[in-house]
Amino acid sequence: MTIGLDRGPPEEFMTRMAWPGVLDMESTSSHDLAVSLDWEYDWDFIRLVEEEARALDLKTVTVSPANVAGCLEELRSGRLEFRVLLDRAAASSADFLAFQTVAIERGLDVIEPVGKLRWASDKATMHLEFITHGVHTPHTLILPSYESTRVPPLRPDELLPLGLPFVIKPANTTGGSLGVLEAASSLEDALTARQAYPLDKYLLQEKIIPEDRDGRRFWFRGFYILGEVHSTWWDDRTHVYDELADGEAERYALGPLEEIVRTIARISGLRFFSTEIVRDVRGRFVAVDYVNEICDMRLRSRHPDGVPDAVVRKIASRIASYVREGLLARPGEIAGG
Repeated sequence: MTIGLDRGPPEEFMTRMAWPGVLDMESTSSHDLAVSLDWEYDWDFIRLVEEEARALDLKTVTVSPANVAGCLEELRSGRLEFRVLLDRAAASSADFLAFQTVAIERGLDVIEPVGKLRWASDKATMHLEFITHGVHTPHTLILPSYESTRVPPLRPDELLPLGLPFVIKPANTTGGSLGVLEAASSLEDALTARQAYPLDKYLLQEKIIPEDRDGRRFWFRGFYILGEVHSTWWDDRTHVYDELADGEAERYALGPLEEIVRTIARISGLRFFSTEIVRDVRGRFVAVDYVNEICDMRLRSRHPDGVPDAVVRKIASRIASYVREGLLARPGEIAGG
């Protein structure tokens, strides 16, 4: 999911987002964890985060499109207090961005600041960073935006190392494969595709073919959350996830997956993201979709292409335990205790 996409919720969502936990405007409201969101399909994920937080005696508050203006006013006035902000909405409106800005100014722990998300979401930037840090990537050509250079100095023979077909993707605009051309075959394809998002840089990339064995395409999505790594199978054609079964990591020698995800965490500076990694037909582990900075956390039990429920639960649990760990260093400051 990419910063800047219009994910405005429908009216029914706006109504449903006026959840319990609405602030008492007459007194100070103290919480351990605040969660901001603007996408109706985050609801199940946030419920799990809240459940895990309650199990640790933590108090949460949810900031939604229905109450963000009021929460912003309360935060500015000092009547709303919290320790950690899990922010899944800062890029969607001026109020959400202001809410994050005030939280940062107050020295609160924000996961993640918009500036860090924007830097990490730029595929052209991450491509160069990955190469510098030894993460394998597809052979890639980076083209300037159409707006800046209508016809870049690119010769047909420069496309040869990419092979056929090759992939074309905008550096910043993709979300759910938005703007991606999976089967490009010519210089004309490359020049034409750039006009879809004329302000964006474009990547032309070698098409990576995954190893295919035992009915599995060796395409994975790795989730990084506050020091933990959770890897899943992910089919690039159907977008369907499967959990890694017990013993599969050892049986298929998938040990490098975790270290690659951890390396990407160090490169990006993010504490919550996902990435796509393929073991290709040559046996290489290749990062193919670098940093998904706002993870789609829909549940598999409710959406055919959702993340396995157990993985989402582990991520929610880690968020809650992270908040608890930080508060244990300050006895007596846990709002729910």
